[in-house]
Amino acid sequence: MEVTTIGLDLGKDVFQVHGITADGTVVFNRSIRRKQLLNFFETLPTCLVGIEACGSAHHWAHELTAIGHDVRLMPAVYVKPYVKRGKTDAVDAEAICEAVTRPTMRFVAVKSKEQQALLTIHRVRQLIVRQKTQMLNVIRGLLREFGHVIGNGPVASMRFIKAFQTDNCLDMPDVAKSMLKTLCEQVIALDERVTFYDKLIEYHSRIDERAKRIRTVPGVGPITASAIVATIGDGKQFKNGREFAAWLGLTPLNRSSGGKERLGRISKKGDRYLRRLLVIGMTSQVQRARGYPERVPPWIMQLLERKPVRLATIAMANKAARIIWAILTKDTYYRQTAA
Repeated sequence: MEVTTIGLDLGKDVFQVHGITADGTVVFNRSIRRKQLLNFFETLPTCLVGIEACGSAHHWAHELTAIGHDVRLMPAVYVKPYVKRGKTDAVDAEAICEAVTRPTMRFVAVKSKEQQALLTIHRVRQLIVRQKTQMLNVIRGLLREFGHVIGNGPVASMRFIKAFQTDNCLDMPDVAKSMLKTLCEQVIALDERVTFYDKLIEYHSRIDERAKRIRTVPGVGPITASAIVATIGDGKQFKNGREFAAWLGLTPLNRSSGGKERLGRISKKGDRYLRRLLVIGMTSQVQRARGYPERVPPWIMQLLERKPVRLATIAMANKAARIIWAILTKDTYYRQTAA
């Protein structure tokens, strides 16, 4: 019995493989140690291998593709309905094997190693920004304990920190001043790291042709353009721009039934990082439209006249996502239109 399809459930050290023939007969469902996995697949004929898109999935997709297998990655949420009962590695591998054969299954494009490397910059930068925000909140709390309040926002906080480094004449005990000085030094070090990562991302967005084209879209800067290229590549895994916008979670939930259309709140599914970057970029366009309406595309002004600000911001992010998909798939630049 020749194996044609395999469901591979990934793990840290122990993997589960479920193999079936062309007619669905189960050939094996067994566990394999990490160091034996590649040797096991080398002994098999060319197979369709299904893997959940989780940690290390892209690495194993590269390794198994190099051997000659056809590897498909699937979102875990789409595999879950095929789990019959319980939660074991054997059941999960069987569900993956069944899901990968479905003709309507949606697959995740395998990221290249270059894309993975670029995403590490974004992930580390995101972590450093969160740590910086945490430190600023601690500084605010410490100051309030002694009756000192600084302005809202990171700009006001950084202004205070730089002033405190040169003139620490606050009315508070020396021990508290010492702790505050330590916190300020850590924030400055984190801020320098963020600036360094920003320069790396800016450099990539200038040398990558796809990122350069994406940056022509209003409200899309180097960080957003670089993150999109690192995440979706050429964007051809999506059928159209609306599918890309839905994947980002910028479309309303559809709960229609019985011939009645019911649209709910914005789904907020998909890639949270990209969605946040697009929404922030469109928010900057709203701020620009308030002060300099002649500097934004006419369709933004028309949208702001009809819709509330936050609703308009999400709609703008949705349209920007569809424009970005067209730019990536058609190898073109942004062309401003009247509406």
